[in-house]
Amino acid sequence: MPYTRQEGQQQLLDSIERASQEIGVALAAVGEAHEQLDEQAADRLEAQMFRPLQRAYALARRTRTEFAARSGLLAGGLEAQTRGAPARGAKGFVEDAVQAVEEADATLAQLQDSMLPVEVGDTDLRSGLSSVRELIGQVPPAAREMLRTFGR
Repeated sequence: MPYTRQEGQQQLLDSIERASQEIGVALAAVGEAHEQLDEQAADRLEAQMFRPLQRAYALARRTRTEFAARSGLLAGGLEAQTRGAPARGAKGFVEDAVQAVEEADATLAQLQDSMLPVEVGDTDLRSGLSSVRELIGQVPPAAREMLRTFGR
């Protein structure tokens, strides 16, 4: 379906916003899990999951805002989405974080596969998207390792 350059740019901004929201959901879930763990496990969770998510969230927001400014579009966000807290303790929160990260990654992968970032984006946008995906890509393996050691 044909689109104008401005429509394509807005579609990019909306997709990045959806991915940012998912990363935000993951951050909140990891924060909740952190509160339920002992100090050693909480420190590991923070280093291996929270920090990469925090950097990815900030980078996604910055990438979106800067692209909007370069494109002359407003960078207003979509309505925030929330999820209910899992009733499975720290393990449930970590699993919820992984699900949100996987959704964010799928959104960004679909965006990159669409060629929209090439057609109506720019080099800085493409670089930012790649960097966000690299950061969130660290989370699922770290989560699997954490989940494997829970309860020991």
